[in-house]
Amino acid sequence: MTAVSPLPPPRDVPATGPGLADRVLGALLGAAVGDALGGPVEGYSPEQIVARHGGRVTGIVGPWAGEQWRTARPLAPYHKGDGHVTDDTLMTHALIRVYGTVRDHLDAHAIAAHLVPELTERPRWIPELEAEALPLQRVFLAEKWLVTRLHYAHADPREAGVGNVVNCGAAMYMAPVGLVNAGDPDGAYAEAAEIAGAHQSSYGREAAAVFAAAVAAACRPGAGPEDVVEACLRLAKDGTRAAIEAVCAVAARHGEPEAAQAELRAAIAPYDTVGEEYRAPSLGARRPSRLHAIEELPIALGMLLVCAGRGRDTILGAVNYGRDCDSIATMGGALAGALGGAAAIPAEWAEEVSRASRLDVRAPAAELTAVAREIHGRDVARRRAHEAAFATLEAGDQA
Repeated sequence: MTAVSPLPPPRDVPATGPGLADRVLGALLGAAVGDALGGPVEGYSPEQIVARHGGRVTGIVGPWAGEQWRTARPLAPYHKGDGHVTDDTLMTHALIRVYGTVRDHLDAHAIAAHLVPELTERPRWIPELEAEALPLQRVFLAEKWLVTRLHYAHADPREAGVGNVVNCGAAMYMAPVGLVNAGDPDGAYAEAAEIAGAHQSSYGREAAAVFAAAVAAACRPGAGPEDVVEACLRLAKDGTRAAIEAVCAVAARHGEPEAAQAELRAAIAPYDTVGEEYRAPSLGARRPSRLHAIEELPIALGMLLVCAGRGRDTILGAVNYGRDCDSIATMGGALAGALGGAAAIPAEWAEEVSRASRLDVRAPAAELTAVAREIHGRDVARRRAHEAAFATLEAGDQA
């Protein structure tokens, strides 16, 4: 078993900066805004984005195909753009509702018992469909796997992710795990690795665990982007760790996203199985491997470093990177919001995304904050019970 170095002690910093509720709200705002801004340019290259929009994207834009979005391939029938969130946010909010039901740490069995019904039984407003529908009708095939394996195949939830396409499907909605474990990246890593086993395997599952740890690390008082990366490198394994190290080494040399873009892509390329043609991956793409990594998490961390944690710049850097940029911007936005609170996310974007998507982010944030406090209280009680039991055992040895 790989040894894990102990959690570094919190910095001795004054009790200023964002509190728990503010960081939770900031992370969820950042994730939703990043998702909505990245959606309309997802799957395209930086050069294609510049050509389509006459320059870099600087805010909310319309669908790639304009008024023909209902029929234009490859995105039809989804209305990506105009401030609409995508499946990243739908899954994030579904997981928050699971926490609201369970009100404690989650495991893979909780995903089977509660997340699957969220996808299959409870209609929600789907912004990209401009209609109320079951979330299952919008989520990607890698998320439909949850229903296939857990509901129809009755697979062991802890192993249900085996066989799924290996991608960022689990990682993209793991911010709530980091938030309920705020300040405890080790706990967030362990919990996300457990619940992501119902959805993903290999480096897809690993990325989910590391992203949750990153969000938890971003909530530590006094933390900055470098501290977030340090926590990720301490916990990450195999290709995921190597990819984060390579990308962040490049990011550390840059202070502007556009200048870093090509070098960041070159740094992740040896670990990315999709290849340069994002919409035409090779036969070896998205298969299990200990040598590879998803692209999205390392690039999100890289953009966070390049932009020194600034929410607006981190999100736009991720959006203009292209490829799976809605998920990259979701992760980057969540991390920037966890570091800086709600003020780190441009209010005009948050308001427009909320309006356009008919999305209330503040209520889920308040609910998740309340749940996080309840879980922390239980954790303290459980820890004290463990300490008392261990002390009794030690006393027995000394008797």
